Amino acid sequence: MVDIATRVYNHKWKIDPIVRSLLDTDFYKLLMCQSVFRNRPDTSVTFSLINRTKSIRLAELVDEGELREQLDHIRTLRLSRGESTFLRGNTFYGKRQMFRPDFMEWFEGLQLPPYHLEKRDGQFELTFEGKWPEVMLWEIPALAVLMELRSRAVLKDMGRFELQVLYARAMTKLWEKVERLRQIDGLKLADFGTRRRHSFLWQDWCVQALQEGLGGAFIGTSNCLIAMRREVEAIGTNAHELPMVYAALARNDAELAQAPYQVLADWHEEHDGNLRLILPDTYGTEGFLDRAPDWLSTWTGIRIDSGDPAAGAETAIRWWIKRGEDPRQKLVIFSDGLDVAKIEELHRQFAGQVKVSFGWGTMLTNDFRGLVPGDGLAPFSLVCKAVSADGHPTVKLSDNPNKAMGPADEIARYKRVFDVGVQVAQDVIV
Repeated sequence: MVDIATRVYNHKWKIDPIVRSLLDTDFYKLLMCQSVFRNRPDTSVTFSLINRTKSIRLAELVDEGELREQLDHIRTLRLSRGESTFLRGNTFYGKRQMFRPDFMEWFEGLQLPPYHLEKRDGQFELTFEGKWPEVMLWEIPALAVLMELRSRAVLKDMGRFELQVLYARAMTKLWEKVERLRQIDGLKLADFGTRRRHSFLWQDWCVQALQEGLGGAFIGTSNCLIAMRREVEAIGTNAHELPMVYAALARNDAELAQAPYQVLADWHEEHDGNLRLILPDTYGTEGFLDRAPDWLSTWTGIRIDSGDPAAGAETAIRWWIKRGEDPRQKLVIFSDGLDVAKIEELHRQFAGQVKVSFGWGTMLTNDFRGLVPGDGLAPFSLVCKAVSADGHPTVKLSDNPNKAMGPADEIARYKRVFDVGVQVAQDVIV
């Protein structure tokens, strides 16, 4: 097992790449990328870094030269022969050859496109422009680099023993969570922590801890590289990015209203089983389900990623019953801002009503709260989102208005088209 504290101490050496493989990304990005490659390969998009936690002034913490060095390194990465064999030959979600030969040939030759970086008012303005299949693969590594550079900046003056104690405390903190989680009968939990992890090495340690501590209750990781190295399942389906871009490409309100369903119609043609999971909250869960075509009610389940998670699950249960489906045969994945207490609560409430699963993210891979003076390692909300498609702005409404993004006039239009009423604002911590 890697001595993380020693490696962190040695980050003072010049070269220690944060992202060491194009597979150091979330599995859902590759699934979505293949769908985009097939259905919308010529769409031009812009992705932009968005720091929702304005009190964290990243450009004052992270050295711009180090950031450029890490981003430039990512542009040198290519799939290795072993990585390509893993994607081409492995079984994912029970399906062999999940990734088509034409997509793999393209991916094997991919170099991520250039980036644009500026500093403004204590923050980095980091953007990526180009064809959608290429640009979308910047999201996860860009976030991972910035999160880890922030961690390195906080830890850079610590001595060897201080770092050993810090990581011993962090390991103890996580293991105490594991001990609580393994008391939950029937738990199913996956690591969703790549985007806002403390570091690659720490996420890898967390996955190994879950493997040993939870056994069969740990069902996999969203991180493709760690899944390959640790021989666990790669977990993930799709994300808000797809409906956001499809909606931006709509030519009128009628097409806009249908855009989220067109995304899933394209997905339906490619995937079955546990990959048929609905993510309904991009433009409001209740309205999405009310207007959904009947064939969507036959899908395997739903992922709840914003708003009150219990309310979201109850809405889904009512919808399935209304559409003549048995909720006990449906899968509900909770994935928004989870920690142990919330996992325990949601499992108690919904086990037996539906098949319950959890995607545990930031509070798994980046919970260093209270472990350094000033709480300088506390997690914060950093995202990298598609902000335009073919020159049209993207919009996300969410079930939490504090997560909404896009121009104000477009947000108002989307609320009208999708009949979004009063929403309850909730704090966005991670």
